[in-house]
Amino acid sequence: MNVGIIGAGFVGLTLATILGSRGYNTTLMDSNLDKINKIKNGILPFYEPKLKTFLQKALKHSLNLTTDSKYIVNNCKIIFVTVGTPTLIDGKSNLSHIKKVVGSIALNLKKTKNRPIIVIKSTVVPGTSEIIKQTLEKKLGKKSGVGFGLITNPEFLSEGSAVNDTLNPHVIVIGGIEKKFINIMKKFYQGFHKKNIPIITTNPQTAEMIKYANNSFLATKISFINQLANISQQLPGVNIDDVAKTIGLDPRIGIPFLKAGPGYGGSCLPKDINAFITFSTQLGYHPALLKMVKKTNEEQIMSIFSQIKKILGKIREKQITILGLSFKEDSDDIRESVSIKLIQLLLNAKAHIVVHDPLAIKNTKEIFKNKILYAKSIHESLEKSECVVIMTPWRQYKQLSDKDFQIMKKPIVIDTRRLLINKNLSVDYYATGVGK
Repeated sequence: MNVGIIGAGFVGLTLATILGSRGYNTTLMDSNLDKINKIKNGILPFYEPKLKTFLQKALKHSLNLTTDSKYIVNNCKIIFVTVGTPTLIDGKSNLSHIKKVVGSIALNLKKTKNRPIIVIKSTVVPGTSEIIKQTLEKKLGKKSGVGFGLITNPEFLSEGSAVNDTLNPHVIVIGGIEKKFINIMKKFYQGFHKKNIPIITTNPQTAEMIKYANNSFLATKISFINQLANISQQLPGVNIDDVAKTIGLDPRIGIPFLKAGPGYGGSCLPKDINAFITFSTQLGYHPALLKMVKKTNEEQIMSIFSQIKKILGKIREKQITILGLSFKEDSDDIRESVSIKLIQLLLNAKAHIVVHDPLAIKNTKEIFKNKILYAKSIHESLEKSECVVIMTPWRQYKQLSDKDFQIMKKPIVIDTRRLLINKNLSVDYYATGVGK
């Protein structure tokens, strides 16, 4: 079975790479020629652990790349649509990319006898699949005689673990109307995974809702534990990690996403929460909990900024080191990164900023240019600094010790991830969520 994927972003490229490495005849299409050429040469447009190895294998086996969707529509039995749906200024999801792709598919469907299943993996609000269906039918014409299947199949990938999430998903959701196409997709995934992965079949609107429900709950857990961390920080002796670990053992709660820190970021949670709030409001419903989740997350960075001001007394003209720029470890993604927001707050307060990150320096330079200093090593970033703030839980930062901080002008450490809490540091050490 030939498989086509339209959109060489995080989701599309990961899926195409894994399928190609497994021997599936896979064609990945993207309108960005430069990106396609780089991928052909084994160059990833973003960092993702293990993905480069799989890409090299896929290119040797059965992964083809193109900028023309015509081949995919003519030859592929399953077409995955994985283009982005960024947030507009008013909070709505921007469907322009997906509409453009659907329009292109429709034009090519008119000229072929192929009857593909169009699978929407892009994150879209409930009801979007019906809009897509109507768009396809309108462009094809009621008397065109050209058929197609339409399935909603949301993804649940996390940056930093995308390969494993693709190979070993916790669930597969297939939303459709016609049983024939639902069964084809079930067989496709059963053949790919060859293991007992739960497969949920439902209608398209429910499948779309599942994706937003999933991300909304994860964001809620993060904001919940961060609010508890802020309370714990005011109570001498209270450790938020012990609190989180214990309540996480309750099967009704669960441990994942109960790690207190500077707040959630990245390309998914902030975007999806905003879109879901806007969507709910348009329905005439006031999503009070979701709005508070968003507000709590936005306030978390101000809590860290206030902590820095309280500890330093004065920020102006002081050199402050930020360790970690990506929104999470094992990623170079700085979209909605809390570190970037903190740097901007500190710059507004006239601080001198030095930053370090194993992967995200290049992306950060595109934002701040020469407004901040970029250190090539942790050691270089700490020299003459009067405070260091650990923001991203990179492995390198977990290895730091008293000796590393002695080169600072003032060894003050603010650890928002509590990476060094068990090292009994003799420096002035503050851990987010731990009362002192």
